[in-house]
Amino acid sequence: MSNQHTPHIKATSADFAKTVLMPGDPLRSKFVAETFLEDARLVNNVRGIQGYTGTYKGVPVSVMASGMGMPSIGIYSYELYNFFGVENIIRIGSAGGLADSIQLRDVIIGMGACTNSNYQDQYDLGGNFAPIADYELLRRAVKEAEAIGVRYQVGNLLSSDIFYNRKPDYNEAWYKMGVLGVEMEAAALYMNAAAAGKRALAICTVSDHILRGEALDADARQTTFTDMMTIALNVAASMN
Repeated sequence: MSNQHTPHIKATSADFAKTVLMPGDPLRSKFVAETFLEDARLVNNVRGIQGYTGTYKGVPVSVMASGMGMPSIGIYSYELYNFFGVENIIRIGSAGGLADSIQLRDVIIGMGACTNSNYQDQYDLGGNFAPIADYELLRRAVKEAEAIGVRYQVGNLLSSDIFYNRKPDYNEAWYKMGVLGVEMEAAALYMNAAAAGKRALAICTVSDHILRGEALDADARQTTFTDMMTIALNVAASMN
């Protein structure tokens, strides 16, 4: 642990709670802080990646954006785990639905995260690593989802390096393998957590359905995914 600033986070370990909620969008980070946290204060704003710390149900909780994609969340989660004493990171993001059973605004709790990224190459494993969530975080998230009556599914996400894929049928193979939805960050987060001996979980709200062509607008993605936020905050409070 270090109290030194990094190139991406101008803060100290005392500025962050043990559990950090991590949306991709800095404005979603601001929304969570202003809507749910008491006495929230801005602890980081380098490059506009807003990070806040306050309390939820009397428990210190932080929320900080990750930016888009595995390289970005790879930087921020690595630094939080390794330099700022953070133990748990819960990604709260959006995902494109794939499974037939998935509907807009459903919550996907990512038990695993498939990926087309080469992020794992750095570990020299001599094989393929299977990025999975921390079971304790996952178990508590399921409990909280059931307690508040949220539509949710637990299963595989696909963390993709490519948003605009030139192969129009690319996602159909993942659909056939039972992947619930596509996003761009969870696999790197899970690998960073494994390497650091820390905990991670991705909870995603379905913002669009890739194969059915359904979608919510940008404003809805930023401010209306409160079920996912409530689940993550209740898990964070329970980890104290």
